[in-house]
Amino acid sequence: MADERGASAAVFLAFLSGAAMGAVAALLLAPQAGSESRDRLRGYARRAEHDLRDLAGRAGEVFEDVVDQGKEFVETKQSVLREAFDAGREAMRRERGRTSDEGPDRTTFGLSANSQTCPVCLGLPGSLPVINRTAVEMAVRAGLALNCTIAANNRFARKNYFYPDLPKGYQISQYESPICEHGWIEVCDSSGGTTRIRIRRAHLEEDAGKNIHETGTSGSRVDLNRAGTPLLEIVTEPDMHSADEVVAYLKGLREILMYLDVCDGNMEEGSFRCEPNLSLRPSGQKEFGTKVELKNINSFKYVKDAVEYEIKRQTKVLTEGGKIRQETRLWNIERGETAVMRSKEEAHDYRYFPDPDLVPLKLDEEWIEGFRACQPELPAVRTRRFVSDYGLPDYDATILTASKGMADYFEACAERFPQPKVVSNWVMGELMRELNNSGTDIAVSPVTPERLVSLLQLVDRGVISLKVAREIFPELYSGGKVPEQIVDEKGLTQVSDEGALDQIITEVLNKNPAQVAQFKEGKQQVLGFLVGQVMKTSGGKANPGKVNELLRKKLG
Repeated sequence: MADERGASAAVFLAFLSGAAMGAVAALLLAPQAGSESRDRLRGYARRAEHDLRDLAGRAGEVFEDVVDQGKEFVETKQSVLREAFDAGREAMRRERGRTSDEGPDRTTFGLSANSQTCPVCLGLPGSLPVINRTAVEMAVRAGLALNCTIAANNRFARKNYFYPDLPKGYQISQYESPICEHGWIEVCDSSGGTTRIRIRRAHLEEDAGKNIHETGTSGSRVDLNRAGTPLLEIVTEPDMHSADEVVAYLKGLREILMYLDVCDGNMEEGSFRCEPNLSLRPSGQKEFGTKVELKNINSFKYVKDAVEYEIKRQTKVLTEGGKIRQETRLWNIERGETAVMRSKEEAHDYRYFPDPDLVPLKLDEEWIEGFRACQPELPAVRTRRFVSDYGLPDYDATILTASKGMADYFEACAERFPQPKVVSNWVMGELMRELNNSGTDIAVSPVTPERLVSLLQLVDRGVISLKVAREIFPELYSGGKVPEQIVDEKGLTQVSDEGALDQIITEVLNKNPAQVAQFKEGKQQVLGFLVGQVMKTSGGKANPGKVNELLRKKLG
């Protein structure tokens, strides 16, 4: 890139320098005047040449930036993969690739409008797209995880339509030859079993911009920051028959993509999008009804609400003798209903044809198998292993493996502290409570696996009680100290010495003769009261297990 930049700048500089030299020559060839006039003219000429060279240098830098943007296009943008499911549901998500340079992430959410664009996504004349290798790799990995067949031969197509957020007038997509086909995933159903959802296809395409409609204004604005970024659209077969099944599918799909590290799963920022397509048909009828697409859905709750509303709406229309129109409808969060956005297009309306700017893409079988060999352990497999290897209940295993970061954290702790259920309780309880309260990802948890294990070992050895461990955990989370340091500074070490405990127990028994008599009469529940009194007298430092043991000995 350095040589190309240099060449571009040199050509530009030579052109401007020639103009400067021509101007100087014209001045020097002017009719002769006095020596003072000639000197003054030469001074003007030298200053003019200096100014023009300076202008040429600065213009060359600008020209370099334009060249850089034109050459980088998609391959230097952070890749975004989009998913959808059609004839049932569509979901979209953004790939987590990074730019190839050291600059900022080009698809960072919330940046100033139109600050992350390029010549191709702006539709500038002469700009040409380049196939993003990272996007292709991510699509192959996703396809393999979804049990798809990966196409060896791929061709990109132009999807033609006019909309303000698409400056080129067409969208680069795949039509006849999607990169992934005929896959499936299994998701949990309401009965506790599993349901297989078939994947019809998954194809690469580019994202469009975003139209921004502000209330109180007469027009709309267009933000093209995300235009041109690669997406992966995943289309399912119509295998879902309720809103709950739709949500279960989306959650399962999201977990898989996050495990692959190609998606952060953020629906609010558009990293993972869902556009359900619904149709109703009478029971027993084989032919599908007219489909309606839903948009503007950015949470699982809204997915469930929108699908349930649309099922009721279509049912009402059909039972009253009406007909369903093929259209796209927007989910209105405030009103809790859908509203017509536009009529739904058919494939032929887009006039698909092969994109002449992108050569056919051939994927080597050995290259594909290389990705298959290094695929990570996926959520469903890991859940079963947590049950079989660690002896965890299904509930614990499901919660822990819902996030790859949480599953990794648990295993890092379980390797050092071989009491899996104890570790599970702490990770799902105290740790997740603090993480949720602070909005922190477990990958950057202030309490590392090593520190949590240190705390659990203190409890296991009887150095501190379980109650004390829970009390100091917030400080362990926020203070940056190791457990041993907190315990020492606060004097929280548990008293297990029998001599010291014997004195406290004797004092408590002398103060509570009635309870002692009740215990000896067979009222075992009184023992709990006496243990509590010993703990209170010791300031909570007495080892409760040891106290229980010594009390029973003294009471006979």
